[in-house]
Amino acid sequence: MRLLVYNIRYATGTGPTFHLPVPGAGYLRSSRRVLQGITQFVRAENADVVGLIEVDTGSIRSGMVNQAAYIAGELGHYTTYQSKYSVNSLNQFMPVVRKQANAFLAAPRVTGERFHYFDTGIKRLIIELELDEVCVFLVHLSLKFRHRQYQLRSLHDLIIRSRKPVIVAGDFNTFWGNHEIYLFMRAAGLISANADGLPSFPARNPRVELDFILVSEGIEVSNFRVPDVRYSDHRPIVCDFKIRSDPDVRSPVMDPAA
Repeated sequence: MRLLVYNIRYATGTGPTFHLPVPGAGYLRSSRRVLQGITQFVRAENADVVGLIEVDTGSIRSGMVNQAAYIAGELGHYTTYQSKYSVNSLNQFMPVVRKQANAFLAAPRVTGERFHYFDTGIKRLIIELELDEVCVFLVHLSLKFRHRQYQLRSLHDLIIRSRKPVIVAGDFNTFWGNHEIYLFMRAAGLISANADGLPSFPARNPRVELDFILVSEGIEVSNFRVPDVRYSDHRPIVCDFKIRSDPDVRSPVMDPAA
């Protein structure tokens, strides 16, 4: 199977025009050309599951286009998406911002999805996608170190309950790389698919490993890549893997608080 994870920055593109006429102004306008480029890239990768971070689901910025639905429609895939902010967040009442989401695209072998929310941070969404043999969790962690640590604790308590092998993927905003999530990975029984620590940010000249695909026991990674694709400030990450047939059921880690 192949998993593709990509923070697409609402298809707003990169380069000097992103910051004109004021710094960050590009966040207010997406590009159909960039969206089409992202779609073509995703199609060429032919992934079984695609996790998209920073997707516009139909604001004035995207011309009322739901980017997740657009890409899924072009590929003939199933899609599920949800706002990054909790139901009670003030961001749910703000134009443009309330349409900022994360999304999964997948071939029709989907048995269910669930939405969870962290207790801390602004971006709180966790999407859990359950396939026949594996559960995939998609996250976009907080920019604040302290909030990220609280979020990782909550994520640990969530994923250890899974009876299937687990993949945790997304934009972790770990500016110190995998050192920041070492204890989380050890406690949850996860390892990084990116064994060489390849950076994914910034896209033009990657120096930092912000984007991760973490896998549990029972998952064998055969290939990991960071393609040189520059439609966003992040580069995408791609992981090929298979579920080993020897483990029958993933044994949940005992919750010390239980």
